[in-house]
Amino acid sequence: MNWSDEGIVLSVRPHGETAAVVELFTRMHGRHTGLVHGGRSHKKRPVLQTGNHVDASWKGRLAEHLGHMTLELRTGYAGAAMESADALAGLTSLAALARLLPERDPHPNLYEITLFVLGFLDDPSVWPALLVRWELALLSELGFGLDLEECAATGTNDALIYVSPKSGRAVSASAGEPYRDRLLPLPAFLLKGRRSGTGVSETDVVNGLKLSRYFLEQRVLAPREIGMPEPRIRLETLLQRR
Repeated sequence: MNWSDEGIVLSVRPHGETAAVVELFTRMHGRHTGLVHGGRSHKKRPVLQTGNHVDASWKGRLAEHLGHMTLELRTGYAGAAMESADALAGLTSLAALARLLPERDPHPNLYEITLFVLGFLDDPSVWPALLVRWELALLSELGFGLDLEECAATGTNDALIYVSPKSGRAVSASAGEPYRDRLLPLPAFLLKGRRSGTGVSETDVVNGLKLSRYFLEQRVLAPREIGMPEPRIRLETLLQRR
């Protein structure tokens, strides 16, 4: 069987002397791997870079086999990200977290969001906030989305400034005041109808990363008995220092 799709390179590892096993996040076939002949050659290495947007063709005798892939570059996001340590950390963090998705399970909405974020990696005033939103979208795709539309205690949607670490629901300033030390900060740019882009403070971005990290660790990583990917840790450290 065979298929053609587009995808984003998530990882590349050597196989034998000249080949490479490439993992993609594809639009219609989800997270998928394949063997690329000559993948370690000088000609193909620029294409097989984490974060690049590619056209892919996969062929295998059975669907469950590793199969063979041929790839053609669409957009070289990896090369552009290498001009900034922060952007490169954002790209590698996104790729590492995308590997938490179930293999061969399509997530077309998250795929579109991913391309949108990658398209802004050259704008440091925008992409960090977009990446926070991407991480919350990832949580939703994995079945652990947060409810940030109304207060868990009062049902209102005004003055939402906290998130309950137990329920993942928003909490208003008044309802959360007695428990403020046990609640997580909710940056305003994550509220419905708010734009995540220019004007979002670095403190808001860092708080957003802490919020998504908490639920990724508690609801996704801990049950699998794995830790937060190192690129994601490095990203948060870099942005905290800015």
